[in-house]
Amino acid sequence: MLKIILSTLCGCLCWTAVAFAAVDINKATAKELNGLQGIGPAKAQAIVEYRQKNGQFKSTQDLSKVKGIGPKIVEKLGSSITVTK
Repeated sequence: MLKIILSTLCGCLCWTAVAFAAVDINKATAKELNGLQGIGPAKAQAIVEYRQKNGQFKSTQDLSKVKGIGPKIVEKLGSSITVTK
């Protein structure tokens, strides 16, 4: 019984870590970006298209270069986004 409880608890902790992991805006799909606060389907697609046309983002602040996404949205996203190079 203890094994079952510990296994369940471990599974929940792993799931929580995945749920709170930052989204890499250089690798995320439109569907993954759409899950971010303040980013709907149109903005998510605009991010992907901008990345395809201009290359990878150098910082999370570069996200504000995408049409329809301003500094306030980038600020709200905060630690929920990241970039890898």
